[in-house]
Amino acid sequence: MNYEKLAELIFPNIDKTPDYYLAKYPERNLPEGANVTRYAPSPTGFQHIGGVFSALIDERIATQSNGVFYLRIEDTDQKREVEGAIEDTIATMNNFGLKFNEGMTGEHSEIGTYGPYRQSLRKEIYETFAKDLIKKGLAYPCFCTPDELNAIREKQTAEKVTPGYHGEYAICRNLSVDEAIARIEKGDAYILRLKSPGNSANRVEFHDLIKGDISFPENDQDIVIIKSDGLPTYHFAHAIDDALMRTTHVIRGEEWLSSLPIHVQLFDVLGFKAPQYSHTPTIMKQDGGSKRKLSKRKDPESAVSYYKEEGYPTQSVIEYLLNIVNSTFEEWREENPDTDYHEFPVALEKMSKSGALFDIVKLHDVSKNVICKFNADVVYDNYTTWAKEFDKEMYDLVTANEAVSKEIFNIDKEGPKPRKDFGKWNEVREKIYYFFDELFYAEAKENIEFPKNIDLEEAKRVITEYKKIFDITKDQDSWFGDLKTLAAELGYATDRKSFKKDPDAFKGMVSDVAGIVRTALTHRANTPDLYTIMQILGEEKVQERFTKFLEL
Repeated sequence: MNYEKLAELIFPNIDKTPDYYLAKYPERNLPEGANVTRYAPSPTGFQHIGGVFSALIDERIATQSNGVFYLRIEDTDQKREVEGAIEDTIATMNNFGLKFNEGMTGEHSEIGTYGPYRQSLRKEIYETFAKDLIKKGLAYPCFCTPDELNAIREKQTAEKVTPGYHGEYAICRNLSVDEAIARIEKGDAYILRLKSPGNSANRVEFHDLIKGDISFPENDQDIVIIKSDGLPTYHFAHAIDDALMRTTHVIRGEEWLSSLPIHVQLFDVLGFKAPQYSHTPTIMKQDGGSKRKLSKRKDPESAVSYYKEEGYPTQSVIEYLLNIVNSTFEEWREENPDTDYHEFPVALEKMSKSGALFDIVKLHDVSKNVICKFNADVVYDNYTTWAKEFDKEMYDLVTANEAVSKEIFNIDKEGPKPRKDFGKWNEVREKIYYFFDELFYAEAKENIEFPKNIDLEEAKRVITEYKKIFDITKDQDSWFGDLKTLAAELGYATDRKSFKKDPDAFKGMVSDVAGIVRTALTHRANTPDLYTIMQILGEEKVQERFTKFLEL
């Protein structure tokens, strides 16, 4: 059969061969054991947390083996492309510290010698391999209309046969070359299909680096490789790209597991060595008593923008995702509290084989641990960056009082157990607002928090007396000694043993007196160290707040 003539008719302008591209993109000169991975999103929407999860694994597997991590944009479905999605992908990855060695750096720019890294710019490459398959009788034009394909599916459904274009149902498969040429010359529309050599009665054994050993029937479907618009399908393009870009590890979601028979077959038919595949578990969410897939539509935390808006540091999100990637990360972090997370060795074989549970409460706990280790300058820089976009009032107040703000952010920071006040930046306002008169005096009276069993009248009695003896120049021990003395004079117990022995003999404990002072100065029952707060506020402001409290 004259396959050569058919190939030339379909691709008259293709004069290169597969060998040309195999020589153009040679084996990479990398250290032994180095892995080449890729993050290959479609620009059909903005980034979600599953994309960061996937890219993190790719980046770690490549980087920790001294390999290559590259970005490939898979834009063959151009009808669904969203404007700005490529830039969003690149910005998101950079923001999370996931740096690419090669690939797209902008919508029209790239770095690396294995490109183009955008599939729509690789059309000639795909056509070269498709032409070669036609020459070998391994691919053919299919002229079936949508109505004919629907009729085939209906027939298969009625006969309870596996749906698809295969066997006797692949009606264009056995067209003679002359018939195919005649129809093309007549102007009939067509697509190109792979002539599958598979038999579903046979099974293929494969080792997935996460799932382990798996077995599946051979692919017998004559899949589409070139669409009517001349662009390749995902299946065909990814096989060629991964081979020519010398990808060693394809790490992707388990929803692609069912496509593995097709992809293994494509690599074989094209004469390529298949990469090692790893199918990551789907990110799940607890919903009532059951688990379900994290939903872009239902769950705000699925969107990357959510973490920026809430004010979670990117490091917190990465450390939490590493907990999902490998459960051993939590133990490693406890043993290495101050070590950069990049030192943690990610292992594919240690990933969960089933759904990974995303827990926003756990993320918040992880984030508290991350933020508490930031020094005051880092907290200030991170917070003001966030507040500038999401809380302009706080941004203005904090930046106008930079020195004081850094003192606030440094409270209980330098000890062996730093405070864990914040899990995200949108919690900062509530935790520090009382340092700023503009916010403190605007608070409604009914929102003021008092120690348990203390009313406003008793609180005013205590503050009236404490105001007379307050001395900011004393050290903390002397300051507390004065507070204890006053507490005793006002009828409060200064030791727990005495109070427990006869609670009715006292108005409360010395801690209640400290709590009343705290209420007058902060309107809150729970704050960092009271003495430190007073030192930051200063003598004048403390006295002013006592005075105004007595006017309530």
